[in-house]
Amino acid sequence: MRKNRLGHSELEVSEMGLGCMSLGTDEAKAISIVHEALEQGINFLDTADLYDAGRNEEIVGKAVRHRRKDVILATKVGNRRRPGQEGWTWDPSKSYIKAAVKDSLRRLQTDYIDLYQLHGGTIEDPIDETIEAFEELKQDGLIRYYGISSIRPNVIREYVNLSGIVSVMSPYSILDRRPEEELLPLLAERGISLIARGPLAGGLLTEKGAGKAGKNYLDYSKEELLELLERLKEQTGESRTLTQAALQYPLADPTVAVIIPGASSIEQLRQNVSAAANTPLSLKEREAIRGVSRAHSYTLHL
Repeated sequence: MRKNRLGHSELEVSEMGLGCMSLGTDEAKAISIVHEALEQGINFLDTADLYDAGRNEEIVGKAVRHRRKDVILATKVGNRRRPGQEGWTWDPSKSYIKAAVKDSLRRLQTDYIDLYQLHGGTIEDPIDETIEAFEELKQDGLIRYYGISSIRPNVIREYVNLSGIVSVMSPYSILDRRPEEELLPLLAERGISLIARGPLAGGLLTEKGAGKAGKNYLDYSKEELLELLERLKEQTGESRTLTQAALQYPLADPTVAVIIPGASSIEQLRQNVSAAANTPLSLKEREAIRGVSRAHSYTLHL
């Protein structure tokens, strides 16, 4: 599988990673999916302390404990669970981040995290304090690099200007083209990579996607979605499947280092790997896709 450098880091990531949120809590099944991903050439695994209340990190850690050097582990912090309370609260404080990383390290059964990501963020956060926490963790050798997972351009801009982030994780797909206007040019200018999550838009951008179009997606109505999916299939039908086109679309921008579709089964994982191995989109194909889809704008900025 092709690899790309993640921003200005020394990390070489497979162009398709594994979004671990969809692994589930059946340990044996989840571990088998992770192992298959590694066999298929995937080296980038993305999890978070929030997923299944930490259980996801535990499963990922168990799956890779004997192959740690083969894996680039990415996890996230900022959503805090409090004992005796349901749900979670947002906490980007330095004290919480430096405490939470120890729990993630323990669950992942490792002594370092390759990419530690802020799992959200608002302009009201103590951003200088948050950055200081990540920088100190980096100096201590507990993390190698850090990034932010956000869809708020003003927040991302603050981290781009003030911090040493190497990546921004954001939804990016044919159905969600929001990064194109505000994020990708900024990140390209600063040598920061985009990690594209949701490239298949929850399964909509697959051959069976029409059956998943039960509600609106961004500002697409169900009817508009069905029409767009048909038009995309007509465009791509002769040369590639819709899934292949969908996975190649984000990768057509050189700022995108890795796409991370999820997989809840080995079969689904293999299908994604096969689709991602297809030839890159031509400029003509890319322009045709843009001609029938919408270039959305962000509504949440702060």
